[in-house]
Amino acid sequence: MNKLYLFVFLFFSATSVWAVPGIDAVTVTTNPDGGQSYTVTIQIVALMTVLTVLPSLLLTMTSFTRIMIVLGLLRQAIGTAQAPSNQVLLGLSLFLTIFVMMPVFEKVNTQAVQPYMEEKIDVTTAIERASAPFRVFMMKQTREADLELFMRISGREDFETVDDVPFSLLLPAFVTSELKTAFQIGFLIFLPFLVIDLVVASVLMSMGMMMLSPMIISLPFKIMLFVLADGWSLVLEMLAASFYV
Repeated sequence: MNKLYLFVFLFFSATSVWAVPGIDAVTVTTNPDGGQSYTVTIQIVALMTVLTVLPSLLLTMTSFTRIMIVLGLLRQAIGTAQAPSNQVLLGLSLFLTIFVMMPVFEKVNTQAVQPYMEEKIDVTTAIERASAPFRVFMMKQTREADLELFMRISGREDFETVDDVPFSLLLPAFVTSELKTAFQIGFLIFLPFLVIDLVVASVLMSMGMMMLSPMIISLPFKIMLFVLADGWSLVLEMLAASFYV
């Protein structure tokens, strides 16, 4: 009997849902200036689509790539396999990225988000205004050689100014420059820990302890050196300052 009640309830619930008249998905309104605006339904669908690519935008248009790679190389240089864990490094990289990108986010909020929320501008104008601060940030961090490389690959070298460079060329050039910078910083971080490994390995070989792994002996010394030098503060300060040079 309980199953019968449940079936009847689901049947009438489904019937009532299907009885609701549908919402027009596509409604185009022509503006006085000749432009077109879409219904709220289409805007919500577009917003949900944009949310799915937010991780990719975070990796390619912000400082997240450089910070995450440097912190990963730092963990390898110290020699700790899972300390700090990946979750800690991701969280630290995310919040440091927010700190570094805050001036850009504030400009986007002032120039694009707030006017759009107040219905002073349309979606197209909001996207154009929002992309301008990101373009300025990315252009400052992009090497000219990397930008020229992708311009040469695409066969488009007729840009008069940097403002004429499309995002399709700026994005890969920016990511390539970030990878180069991250590995350069990682190389400098590796050097002092490499010296400790060489010294410990030389001492162990001179003492005839060839069966003892140098990594086991050098790990406490590297951790001690990193703690005494206040390594986390130095690395994070260096990373944040590297974006404002």
